[in-house]
Amino acid sequence: MSFALILQYFFSGITVGSIYAVVAIGYNIIYNATGIINFSQGEFVMLGGMISYSLSGVMPMLPAVALAVLVTAFVGSALEFVFIRRLKDAGVLQMIIVTIGLSILIREVALHVWDEQVRALDFFTGNEISSLDVFGARISPQVLWVLGVTALIVVALYLFFRFTLTGKAMRACAANRRAAGLCGINTRWMINLSFVLSAAIGAVAGSVVSPLTQTHYGMGSELAIKGFAVAILGGLGNSMAAVLAGLLLGLLETFSISIFPMAYKDAIAVLILIVVLVVRPSGLFGSREAAALKEF
Repeated sequence: MSFALILQYFFSGITVGSIYAVVAIGYNIIYNATGIINFSQGEFVMLGGMISYSLSGVMPMLPAVALAVLVTAFVGSALEFVFIRRLKDAGVLQMIIVTIGLSILIREVALHVWDEQVRALDFFTGNEISSLDVFGARISPQVLWVLGVTALIVVALYLFFRFTLTGKAMRACAANRRAAGLCGINTRWMINLSFVLSAAIGAVAGSVVSPLTQTHYGMGSELAIKGFAVAILGGLGNSMAAVLAGLLLGLLETFSISIFPMAYKDAIAVLILIVVLVVRPSGLFGSREAAALKEF
């Protein structure tokens, strides 16, 4: 395998891995605030891409993406307010079933709104035939957008959770919801905000990756599985570790194509999930409380 081909696989892997990492971060934000595994997280990514595409036909790209993020964030808030908040004493299994049901509901609504046609936003810069030459590897400018936006999301979340009162309140709610409530923190608002942030982050990811992967009403299920595998691999609740785990999974998937048929690529995420759950259920970086890499 030539160095240029290795580099090509590397950039492809970290691009895909970045999307997985963003989905996993969405899982972790909600899990930290509520203890819920939100299996509708992948649908937020789908909604971001689909809504951005629809709006881009009537307004410039940047306002279309911004409005799509706001709409998806509203959907996330509404799901928490209408469905999750009503289940006060529900167990973990009930919550999982509810979020899976919400995922199916969103997917069916998307099917009726956008049908089965595959759609894609225009490239943010350049076009599908323009590319950058990096030591013989051809890299689309949109890849740089994906990597840059992912890095911006990670940094912005770190600053939000570390240096803002709202972020600190969310961390307090994650550590001990009852104690946070006794200290005067509105825990219901913090939980709703976690869904808003998770949905908004998913929408941003869906918009920025749409020119590369295209957007389809059923894409959320696969992303939900991959994102959950990454969250488990890094240690559920550990968002910084999720970034490393996402990049690792993306690289493993991409380089596996050089060894196995492409049809087996998706099986890698499931296989890794099974192995981690059996060998190290707390993830590669330990439990949420003990994880050395935890930053927020």
